Amino acid sequence: MVTRVATVAFEGIEARAVDVQVQITPGAVAFTVVGLPDKAVAESRERVRSALIASGLALPAKRITVNLAPADLPKEGSHYDLPIALGMMCAIGALPADALSGYCVLGELALDGSLTAVAGVLPAAMAANARGLGLICPAASGPEAAWAAGDMDVLAPRSLIQLANHFKGTQVMARPVPAVAAPAGVLADLREIKGQEGAKRALEIAAAGAHNLLMNGPPGAGKSMLAARLPSILPPLGPRELLEVSMIQSVAGTLKDGALSNRRPFRAPHHSASMAALVGGGCHFQQMLRLI
Repeated sequence: MVTRVATVAFEGIEARAVDVQVQITPGAVAFTVVGLPDKAVAESRERVRSALIASGLALPAKRITVNLAPADLPKEGSHYDLPIALGMMCAIGALPADALSGYCVLGELALDGSLTAVAGVLPAAMAANARGLGLICPAASGPEAAWAAGDMDVLAPRSLIQLANHFKGTQVMARPVPAVAAPAGVLADLREIKGQEGAKRALEIAAAGAHNLLMNGPPGAGKSMLAARLPSILPPLGPRELLEVSMIQSVAGTLKDGALSNRRPFRAPHHSASMAALVGGGCHFQQMLRLI
């Protein structure tokens, strides 16, 4: 018998559907994960094994095969831990076979069975809602997932045991509440600039009409100073803009405690920065290039 759990793979800010298939069969004792997993996904075997043991469950001495379909789509990240673990719990009878049929699942497991926040919960929640599914995610990411839709079923457990108790009916989890982050520091204000009347007038016109701006001048002329104060005269983020900005921040892992920020983003890269430096470099370089 094959148990299936829905999750997602990220391409930029797009959450593509992934089907986690778990099969336990007689044969040589093995735990295999296939479907183009990266190193973090392959290592989920040890995290899942330890988390299940800490939760009072033992893996059967059989051949365990986990397939992440579609098999030709690269899988990256640690958010596959929870769907793999829940698929195995259904396979061994620790959870009802149909308990997860209406949910998309993502989350990282600690060795003691607790759930750790992962990046990309907001776009995953919006994709799940578009498919008519609920979402299961770590408690730390619950406020972020709650923004997807007011009537969406969101479960945000702190551990595997808490989630199992919820499905058994011995414990009921409240739906997480959407959260907005408190402003971090004082926003640079345009009124602080003395002089530069022509440049300030240009900023006001650009802000009022949503125009683009190109600043040209020698170093020290005040270009960065003026640009840093442009957000102070821009209108607040609308609901759609808030979600678009927050989806990028979610995938980048910069949302703290699942709370969205309604402050307009501002970046000041150096004029000599390379393309890799502009998007942060590192292992997410190719992924973030798709957003540009």
